[in-house]
Amino acid sequence: MPVTDYLEKNATLYPDEVALVELNPEEKDTRRTTWKEFDLIEPTRFEPYRREITWRVFNEKANRFANMLVGRGIKKGDKVAILMYNCLEWLPIYFGVLKSGAIAVPFNFRYDAEEILYCTELAEVDMIVFGPDFIGRIEAHAETLMKGRLLIYVGDGCPAFAESYHELVADCSSQTPEVTITEEDFGAIYFSSGTTGFPKAILHKHQSLTQAAQMEQKHHETDREDTFLCIPPLYHTGAKFHWMGSLVAGSKAVLLKGTRPETILSAVSKEKCTIVWLLVPWAQDILDALDRGDLKLEDYELSQWRLMHIGAQPVPPSLIKRWKEYFPEHAYDTNYGLSESTGPGCVHLGMENIHKVGAIGVPGYRWFCKIVDEEGSEVKQGDVGELCVKGPGVMTCYYNNPEATAETIKDGWLYTGDMAMKDEDGFIFLVDRKKDVIVSGGENIYPVQIEDFIRRYDKVKDVAVIGLPDRRLGEKTAAVIEIKEGMECNKEEIVEFCMGLPRYKRPKEFIFEEIPRNATGKIEKPKLRKKYGADRLVEQENQG
Repeated sequence: MPVTDYLEKNATLYPDEVALVELNPEEKDTRRTTWKEFDLIEPTRFEPYRREITWRVFNEKANRFANMLVGRGIKKGDKVAILMYNCLEWLPIYFGVLKSGAIAVPFNFRYDAEEILYCTELAEVDMIVFGPDFIGRIEAHAETLMKGRLLIYVGDGCPAFAESYHELVADCSSQTPEVTITEEDFGAIYFSSGTTGFPKAILHKHQSLTQAAQMEQKHHETDREDTFLCIPPLYHTGAKFHWMGSLVAGSKAVLLKGTRPETILSAVSKEKCTIVWLLVPWAQDILDALDRGDLKLEDYELSQWRLMHIGAQPVPPSLIKRWKEYFPEHAYDTNYGLSESTGPGCVHLGMENIHKVGAIGVPGYRWFCKIVDEEGSEVKQGDVGELCVKGPGVMTCYYNNPEATAETIKDGWLYTGDMAMKDEDGFIFLVDRKKDVIVSGGENIYPVQIEDFIRRYDKVKDVAVIGLPDRRLGEKTAAVIEIKEGMECNKEEIVEFCMGLPRYKRPKEFIFEEIPRNATGKIEKPKLRKKYGADRLVEQENQG
């Protein structure tokens, strides 16, 4: 079944129950507190900005948008890009695209004007739906973007080069469009994170979307009584498909704007959230605020919070140990995935396996995994190789890139580019990205192992280990370290602490600065390598 069937089911079974809440505790709402159709409710002064819609309204808005698309000539297989921050309109628009038979193409809201143009042309987008924050970036190439494309604006004050979303859908039917969709139809194009270069367009069938939704609900046992707190951007497969556990269960979700520790705990408390997906930096910030006494747990109602899970990057075991000290009753899970596997969950730890924290886990629901060497043969238990996954969520291809597709999918197996090993109990441990492995003096060094060690130092907030050019060794190991707020730390302290590492793993250089991470929490190591690697190359050339 296509994932849109779950929305139809919820609108029928739970029409008047809240499906989505948009919440920004840091912004005062002088306009309205709820949102029904296009009518404004009497404003409530001095309240945090909050809007909500029911399952019935959610489905009707998706149907209106779908019928508008069909009426404007969008047909099965056409592509509709979505460029907006998280808001109540985001998911109804996304599902409207799916219901029309078109392919949804979420854009990263961090894209600049050039990247928007690049991804538009790469994915052969037929329509762009965008919000107020992106007017300037769209306008920069409006003349090119308008050629053969529709530009739809969601918000007040529609620019002259676009058409108004609200005006277009106002008179459209709220009935389900007469478009037949199967699991074999194409449903979405997502883009790789770009941490290794220009984004690639990843094409998925509806089967992938349904698999991800069903898997999320099963992994975290989401039921009708749960409330999911969604903080990361919805363009990302992680946020969207973790939310889809709520879609399958027919339960409420909260779209939170803001990542400050007090903002997160306040949302959990006031909205009675039971499941929260965090990124490593946000979890660290919460723990640091609790350590400093800036936050006090007794100020919040958190007894209903049952599960905290993390994905998108390796999770330091020391972080989870600290978390359990403050939240001993919480279940915990970690989820591994990539956009090529429809986001998180092709490998997951499992809530019952907290004793294996540090591992990314075991194959997820309906997934298979293997670890292979350079020739594609499976390595023996305990050896490091490339992680490969296979299941109903594997992408169809990199759109318009057969060479990259052939390199990544072999005999139905998706080669992830991540180096991993399996322990004696069958749990998979992520060692590092294949492209991040440092080769120093002929020795393979895996940065994640060093990062996990350095994070144990109580003054360290974050760390990224990279390879820098070295005339003698080829590469040398450098640790970029971010110190916790309010603390002082010098190189000598870190050097002394790193004496606990094997000699060949000890960083040869230490750099103290803030760690750059993208919107999904991944460390942007290419930026660090470019910044410091280029400087070292110049130094070596001058010395040579």
